[in-house]
Amino acid sequence: MARRHATTKGFKRTSSLLTGRIRTASESRGFAQSRLLTHWAEVVGDDIAAIAHPVEVSYARGGMGATLTLLTTGAQAPMLEMQKEQLRTKVNSVYGYNAIARIRVTQTAPTGFAEGQVAFGHRKVAEPKEIDPSLKARAEETTAPVADEGLRAALERLGTNVLTKAKR
Repeated sequence: MARRHATTKGFKRTSSLLTGRIRTASESRGFAQSRLLTHWAEVVGDDIAAIAHPVEVSYARGGMGATLTLLTTGAQAPMLEMQKEQLRTKVNSVYGYNAIARIRVTQTAPTGFAEGQVAFGHRKVAEPKEIDPSLKARAEETTAPVADEGLRAALERLGTNVLTKAKR
């Protein structure tokens, strides 16, 4: 019987090499579906992915639904609290049934995939807008009597921002 020769010449796809390790790491945190981690932005949308990350799925003893823990920053926690039910619906669509019964929002991460890092890089940064030179000159003129350079610079920025917004 003839041996079949490998067509890959010893190379394997990276995804096939990492699938087992990703599954092991995600299951240790309770994620039965690793797609929830790898495609988080697609599941919940770019706006939510920019402010929150899934940290853990914990199952109750009775088996009546799991709790998904989301990590966010302090300022974004109230926004996430208001959207819990919509998030739960989106996350359960990945599982195909009501696997997640509750969502818990945390602002600290003693454990997590990024070990406490809360820098979420999904949001696009807006480019700074051009400032009208006459408004900048007016702000500089108004703050000219201030002796402290740091305070004067801060007041100039504040004045320029206030004058720019009032113009709109």
